[in-house]
Amino acid sequence: MVTIRPANSSDLKDILDINNHEILHSTINYDFVPKTLQEQNLWFEEKVKQGFPVLVALTEQKVVGFATYGTFRPKPGYRFTVEHSVYLEQNHRGKGIGTALLQELINLAKKAGIHVMVGGIDSSNYGSYLFHQKLGFQEIGRFKEVGHKFDRWLDIIFMQLILEEKIP
Repeated sequence: MVTIRPANSSDLKDILDINNHEILHSTINYDFVPKTLQEQNLWFEEKVKQGFPVLVALTEQKVVGFATYGTFRPKPGYRFTVEHSVYLEQNHRGKGIGTALLQELINLAKKAGIHVMVGGIDSSNYGSYLFHQKLGFQEIGRFKEVGHKFDRWLDIIFMQLILEEKIP
């Protein structure tokens, strides 16, 4: 059974472990250097300060994934658009946990009056592409060779979900 709840500071070590694994071993995250617990704390404090949600997924009382959204671009005209992230421990993928996290994140975004949710996905991460498609996201663009990690150029795919059709 999976429980989705807002993250708290006691979850940050587990979030850090999941995040750092992806930094070191995948192109899910284009960072190179693992984060410190202090950096993860600052990240969390900034999310809270800006009113952005950070959710965790737990199985057997252990954090196995997290999701959040934040500013898409800093100019005020973009204030109704957010970019999201969903991260899972490797052995918890394909079990519906990511879906539960993202659905809750979408619900929170709708309640916050967000109009569009955007996700940037490495083009080699076909599982994430299908995952987003399943939840109604549509591909809106591909940027060729905009990232570089593990001695190769990386393409990123942007997908979006329009949450509300009405103008605020």
